[in-house]
Amino acid sequence: MSEQALTTRYEHPHGPVADAFEQRMRAREAAELSPLATRSYPAPREHDEPVCGLRTPFQRDRDRIVHCKAFRRLKYKTQVFVAPSGDHYRTRLTHTLEVTQVSRTVARALALNEDLVEAIGLGHDLGHPPFGHVGEEALDNCLRERFASGFRHYEHSLRVVEKLERDGQGLNLSEQVRDGIVTHSGRAGQPATLEGKIVRLVDRFAYINHDIDDAVRAGVLSARDLPSDAIEILGDSGERRIDMLVHDLVEHSDPAGDIVQGERVGAAMSELRSYMFDHVYLGPVATREHAKIHGVIAVLFDHYCLHPEEIPPSIPDGELSTRVTDYVAGMTDRYCIGRFEELSVPVAFAPAG
Repeated sequence: MSEQALTTRYEHPHGPVADAFEQRMRAREAAELSPLATRSYPAPREHDEPVCGLRTPFQRDRDRIVHCKAFRRLKYKTQVFVAPSGDHYRTRLTHTLEVTQVSRTVARALALNEDLVEAIGLGHDLGHPPFGHVGEEALDNCLRERFASGFRHYEHSLRVVEKLERDGQGLNLSEQVRDGIVTHSGRAGQPATLEGKIVRLVDRFAYINHDIDDAVRAGVLSARDLPSDAIEILGDSGERRIDMLVHDLVEHSDPAGDIVQGERVGAAMSELRSYMFDHVYLGPVATREHAKIHGVIAVLFDHYCLHPEEIPPSIPDGELSTRVTDYVAGMTDRYCIGRFEELSVPVAFAPAG
């Protein structure tokens, strides 16, 4: 059943199950969750609304995210490799699911709020533009050159859930989920909850290890090329490395009352991350298309700045820079390429008759 259907049916909770649901959830969390866990009630929203009689507020946020358009578009947005030819490379959607799954494992081990972690994990990358971080860099450059502003995907993820979804009404997510979304990047401020801190760190666990897997599959590197010291500590496969990182995280976080890594494992992960930036993210195979991507984004950005009447009405009114950004950032890779070809490639006309 969709989020809309559930909301309509239980707009005013009724019946013995719905009437007792919040009380049961509060009692369960009091008995089972850590004193440091974020409680599901209360969960302030920008616009007050009746609670659901069958879901916690964070479950409700999760459902709204999963059913929104931006979430579905993640299937066709780049993670690292642009337009990969194989079926098993990660997309922004599969990355999102992996982050969420590992984050829930950590939250359960630490007796923190799994519903909150799940909602943050599923929503954290909704604002990513086409072509992954290269597209983010290209869009940022366009905004700086023309409008002296900038673009950060984590800030745009918040804009998606607050302003762009539901035809400009937003999803009206809880304060705790919105905070976790906008602070999931290492470039942002610290999350307000431990659950948000889990997603922020596990996001890094996930992309480093699944990007190694994709890079080996693509022939960009060999597993033998990875830094031996880091591999000795973390493990010689993605499965073992994730397992080590998660165990290290929970064992150090529990006594610290915070979300922290051990010094040895944290240093090994940093070494592996640096290696990936040098040899994969900024290496010749991944970057050989970067100039083309910058060109595609620049052409579209400039075109819609000059022809704002072509921006669809689904994009809310506002400043020109904001409307163009909202439209271009929301595009999938293939839609972006299609629009670029329509603008740049001459149309072939069939002979008359």
